[in-house]
Amino acid sequence: MTELAPTWIPPVVPAAEERPLTGSERFLGVDAGVGDFWRFAMGDLRSNTTRGLLAEFLVQCAVGGRGVREEWAEHDVTALDGTTIEVKSAARLQAWPQRRAAVPRFGGLRSRIWTDGAGRADVATHHAQVYVFCLHTEIDPRAYDALDLDQWQFAVLSGEAVRAQGCASLAWPTVLKLAGEPLHHGDLDTAVRACRQV
Repeated sequence: MTELAPTWIPPVVPAAEERPLTGSERFLGVDAGVGDFWRFAMGDLRSNTTRGLLAEFLVQCAVGGRGVREEWAEHDVTALDGTTIEVKSAARLQAWPQRRAAVPRFGGLRSRIWTDGAGRADVATHHAQVYVFCLHTEIDPRAYDALDLDQWQFAVLSGEAVRAQGCASLAWPTVLKLAGEPLHHGDLDTAVRACRQV
C-alpha cells in the first residue's frame, strides 16, 4: 500500500501592523499623495461600494467604535461595549441615470466567515449581534448630499430578528415592519444598545 504524502499547509503570515493614514502621505515615483488616491477611488459618494463604506463609518461614529476598517472581518463595526454590528446600505438614487427612484433592498445579510488557516466557511450565516440598515432617502439628484445626515434614515434589528427571517436580503418596508419607525443618526447608539440587551 502506497503511503500518501501529507498535504502541505502554508504557514499563516501575521497581518501587518495597523497604521492609519492621514491623507498627506506621498507616493514614491509619482507626483501624487494618498489624498489624491482617495479622491480618485472614493470621490463619488453615490456609488454603491463607496456609499457602503460611508454607511459603516457613520455607524462607527454613532456607536463610538474605533480603528480602521478590516476588509476580512466577520462584521463591519465593533461598538465600544464589544457589540458586533453588520451595516447594510441602500439609496433611492444611484450613481447612474435612473427613470425612477430605486426600491431600497438590503442584500448580503448572510456571508461565509473567513478564518485564518481555514479560509472561507462552507456555509453562509447571519453572524452579527446587531444589524444596522442605512438608507439615503433623497430622490432629487440636484439636492443629493451624502454628507447631510438629514437625508439618511436608519433602522436597527437584532441578529436573532434577522436570522428569524431566514433570508439573504430584506426590503426597506420589511425592515421597518420589524424595527418600527426609522431613526435619525443621533438615535443609533441608544437603539443598538437596546437591541443588544434584548
